[in-house]
Amino acid sequence: MNFEILTSLVSSKMPYGKYKDTLICDIPTYYLEWLAREKAFPKGKLGMQLQTMYEIRINGLEELLSPLKKKSI
Repeated sequence: MNFEILTSLVSSKMPYGKYKDTLICDIPTYYLEWLAREKAFPKGKLGMQLQTMYEIRINGLEELLSPLKKKSI
């Protein structure tokens, strides 16, 4: 796992929609599941971040983000 990608998950915010201004790491699981089910991940960096967060959640790896999240506060 790339450290820069993990860092971006705890520092980047959703730029639009219902979860605008929500940190990528705080977007609810059901929304990430919906994006995956509908094959609706956006293109580019945001899509990669959302897909990465989805993979982290479905594999129970949220603890990877805990130390980074504490650092960014």
